[in-house]
Amino acid sequence: MERREFIKAGALSAPALAIPFSQLNSVDPKSSEIKLPPLPFKELKSKLKITEVRMVKPKRKKPWPEYEPSDGAWSAGGVEVANPMSIYPKYKPYRALFMADNMGPTVVQIVTDKGVSGIGYGGTGASFVIEKHLKKLLIDEDPFDVERLWDIMWRSTLYYGRKGLVVHAISAVDNALWDIIGKALGAPVYQLLGGKTKDRIPAYCTGNDLEQHVEFGFNKLKLAIPHGPADGREGMRKNIELVERARKLVGPDGEIMLDCWMAFTEDYTYEFAKMLEPYRVYWMEECLPPDDYAGFGRLNKRITSTKIVTGEHEYTRYGFQLLLDYDAAKIWQPDMTWCGGLTELRRIGALAAAHGIPVIPHGGWRAGAPHFIMATPNNPWCEMFMPAPGGPKEVYEMYTEELGITKGPEGIYMTPSDRPGFGFEVEV
Repeated sequence: MERREFIKAGALSAPALAIPFSQLNSVDPKSSEIKLPPLPFKELKSKLKITEVRMVKPKRKKPWPEYEPSDGAWSAGGVEVANPMSIYPKYKPYRALFMADNMGPTVVQIVTDKGVSGIGYGGTGASFVIEKHLKKLLIDEDPFDVERLWDIMWRSTLYYGRKGLVVHAISAVDNALWDIIGKALGAPVYQLLGGKTKDRIPAYCTGNDLEQHVEFGFNKLKLAIPHGPADGREGMRKNIELVERARKLVGPDGEIMLDCWMAFTEDYTYEFAKMLEPYRVYWMEECLPPDDYAGFGRLNKRITSTKIVTGEHEYTRYGFQLLLDYDAAKIWQPDMTWCGGLTELRRIGALAAAHGIPVIPHGGWRAGAPHFIMATPNNPWCEMFMPAPGGPKEVYEMYTEELGITKGPEGIYMTPSDRPGFGFEVEV
């Protein structure tokens, strides 16, 4: 059945779905229980049934041209970045030396009996959990029952999950369900969440190809800090030189953020922050291992010259409740493909909004996350990466078109797709 016929048959109307995000912030500050209003499509009977759940490797319908990046390009990989394994010389040079080899696809396609299907992006290890467990919980279910299905997946995996690859798997499935719902209703996901809260989303760029990023138009840069405690004073000096270079490029009014990727200690973070004061750094991200809530809380209280932020490797509302309990971060950075998917991200966002905490998702430009950012007032920015330097102009033109990039007073902006669902233009 074609989508137009399905919508007509089900009398489902996208404009009737909007719920202002202000209604999503029903949170008891003394409890981790987050009470969200019913989804606007909750009572609709879609007459859809899930018939197939399969792992896929999507490819762009319009592939970017292949090219050799410029010599020394940071985004081409194989460069040193401070990380938790930097204390071991064998694994220090670059992350691929210690990170997992191929653990299977991280993207799921869910197919229904009416021909409407959805794509959902998750994280490392998702395929094993989906194929061996979650699949049997989904077959013959209505994909519109997204909150019920999330709860079923969560409760059924409590005895071996709660974090890590299990939540990566739940994220992939949940995101695919939202893609189906949007396609079935003929609406972009941001409209299902209440509609636009901004005309376009200000963006920052992550990576150390700084000259390329500034030339493109970014005036908000997040630097991948290359050195940590294992590199001593010399490493600290090189880190400062990188920040100094960024400040010269963006000028006095641009923003600089630092990604420290779980590599530091409390003492190192404090000393580094003191040395950074002349450069007006906006935030220092994920300085400590993600479970060190008390340490983050101490840094957040002690350091006043910059913001302490984290959340990239945090899971579900329960993990973010701990960040709240410890007053551990000024900004939260959940990743929609890891934290539990869009259903759980709504709860995390509501918890943050109720306590005046901005949410700036990790990987915000990808996997459908811009729809959440667009629909959520306390999501001020979107993280972006750029294609490696050295490519033909077609690469950057396609990048600009794909992400709805425009330029304005804050530098670079992006917008989510207006196509139904998340609007992915991929083939599986």
